[in-house]
Amino acid sequence: MLTFDVDPGERPLRLLCIGAHSDDLEIGCGGTLVDWLARYPDVEVTWVVLSAPPERAAEARRSAASILRRASRKSIVMHAMRDGHFPAHFAELKAVFAGLGSTLAPDVVFAHTLDDRHQDHRLVAELTWQTFRDHLILEYEIPKYEGDLGRPNFYVPLSAATGRRKLDHLMRHFPSQHAKGWYRSGTFSAMLQLRGLECRAPDGFAEAFLARKLVCGARGARPRSPTTKQDRE
Repeated sequence: MLTFDVDPGERPLRLLCIGAHSDDLEIGCGGTLVDWLARYPDVEVTWVVLSAPPERAAEARRSAASILRRASRKSIVMHAMRDGHFPAHFAELKAVFAGLGSTLAPDVVFAHTLDDRHQDHRLVAELTWQTFRDHLILEYEIPKYEGDLGRPNFYVPLSAATGRRKLDHLMRHFPSQHAKGWYRSGTFSAMLQLRGLECRAPDGFAEAFLARKLVCGARGARPRSPTTKQDRE
């Protein structure tokens, strides 16, 4: 099986991480981020949480700071849109994504999957694809009662240590979620092990994503993306 490397070479690896709710990114791609931040020496991360009301914003900020502590540059952005009502905030969300698209040129965008049955997740996925048409988008998965897990095609094997760190992180940083029946270490461990089995991960753990569009081009070719102030400087 061919492998894929996101290493951009001599410049920073730029990641845009978008989550509808305070713990979505940690659930969907937390292990991958920890792995990439350890593997690549220069990683810049923009971390966006769209629903982080006051009672959950403190959890979200502490969690993001912990995961991103090895980033060479990080921007943590929190919004407080009402959980479960994103369609009613469409104009506001559209403006947020327009701002991201006009100022960022990420190598990889992490976002929800278009097939997610949660209306907030699904709208975030749709706006991500509308905004970042020429970028690599990795759609992460969130286990839930609706049973909407898909068939991923992009796997990131994780070490046993990284897998354990992800499980410990989720349970330590989001105590407000412990009352929910599905928010259990066993749930997240099962996901890591299932995806690890599917990609024959050496340590048996992996996160999986849906990459709907991959372009194989000339070596060194870059996707067309907006010019940022940082690039001009």
